[in-house]
Amino acid sequence: MNVAAAAEAEVLFERKGALGYILLNRPKALNALTLNMCELMTARLKAWATDDSVKAVVIRGAGEKAFCAGGDVVRLYEDGKAGRPYPTQFWATEYRLNTLIKRYPKPYIALVDGIVMGGGVGVSVHGGYRVATDRTMFAMPETGIGLFPDVGGGYFLPRLSGSAGMYLGLTGKRLKGADCVALGLAEALIPHDRLADLEAKLASDAVSDLDEMSYLIGQFADPVKNAPISADRTSISRHFDLGSVEAIMASLAGDSGEWAVEQLKVLKGKSPTSMKVTFRQIREGTALKFEDCMKMEWRMANRCAAGHDFYEGVRALLIDKDNTPRWSPATLAEVTDADVAAYFAPLAGKELDLSGI
Repeated sequence: MNVAAAAEAEVLFERKGALGYILLNRPKALNALTLNMCELMTARLKAWATDDSVKAVVIRGAGEKAFCAGGDVVRLYEDGKAGRPYPTQFWATEYRLNTLIKRYPKPYIALVDGIVMGGGVGVSVHGGYRVATDRTMFAMPETGIGLFPDVGGGYFLPRLSGSAGMYLGLTGKRLKGADCVALGLAEALIPHDRLADLEAKLASDAVSDLDEMSYLIGQFADPVKNAPISADRTSISRHFDLGSVEAIMASLAGDSGEWAVEQLKVLKGKSPTSMKVTFRQIREGTALKFEDCMKMEWRMANRCAAGHDFYEGVRALLIDKDNTPRWSPATLAEVTDADVAAYFAPLAGKELDLSGI
C-alpha cells in the first residue's frame, strides 16, 4: 500500500516484532467505527489468531484526541431513516467483532488514549488487557441518543461493583483514566508520553503470556490514588441499587445534596424508553454469559432501529444540534412494561449468529 492509500485507509494493520498492531485511522471522525473497519478487523484478528509468529495484538487510535468515540452514528441515522439495511449490518458485524475480541486466544492489549465511547469501548474493554492514560475520557452515553449501552454493556456494566454499572449506563457519566482503573475497566494507568516506549517494549520482548504481559506493562504504570469516582461511590450505591428507574429518580429527588441534584438533572434529559430498556438490560445481564448478552443486545438494537427515539436523539444532538430531543413516549410513566419487553422479544429467523467466530 502506498503512502496516500495508507493515509486514507480507515484502519491500518502492521507487524511490529511479535505484535500484531491495529491503528484505528479516522482521526478527523474521532476514529468512529464503520462497517468496513469492523469487517477488516475481524478478518485480520482471525488471521493473527492462527499465526504463531504473532504473540499478542495491540490496538490504538490515530490522532491526538480519541481512541475511538463510538460507531459512525450519523451514518446509522441517515441509512436507518432511509430504510436501508446498514444499521443492522453494522451492529451484527460489530457484535461479532466484540465476541471475537472477548474470546481471543492471545493477549489483546487496548491502549485507550483519549476519548473512548460506545463502539470504542466494545473494541477495548473485552480484551485481555486495557491501558488507560492521563488523557482517557470514557463514557457510555447512549441513553442520551435514544439507544442503550450496547457492544457488551449488558455484560461488563453489571459486573462493576457497587451499582457503578447502572450509574454509568443510565447517566452516561464521563470517567477519567484513573476512574477506569479504580472501577476495573482498565488494568493500568500509563502517562500518554510513555506509550511509545511501552509499545516498543511489547514488540521487542515477544511476551505471549498474559501474566508476563501484565508485569511488563506494570513497569510503565503510575499508581492510582484518589480517583475522582471514589468520592461518589457511596452515593452511587445508595441511589442506583434500587428496583426501577422511577425508584432511582425518586431517591435522587429526595436528596438535596449537590451530587444527587446534578444526577437527577442528567437523567431528566435522557430518553425515558432508553432508560427503562437499559435498566432491564443491566439487570438481566447480571446472570447471562457474554454471548447471550450480545444476542440480547442484537434484539434491542433491531427494535431501536425500527423505533423513534434513536433518530430523534441523533437529530437533536448531532444533526440539528438543538439539544432539545422530543422523546416519545415523553415520560417514564408512559413507557409500559409491554413497551420494554418488546425490545427483548425474539426475532423470528433473525437472531444474531455467533458461529464461526
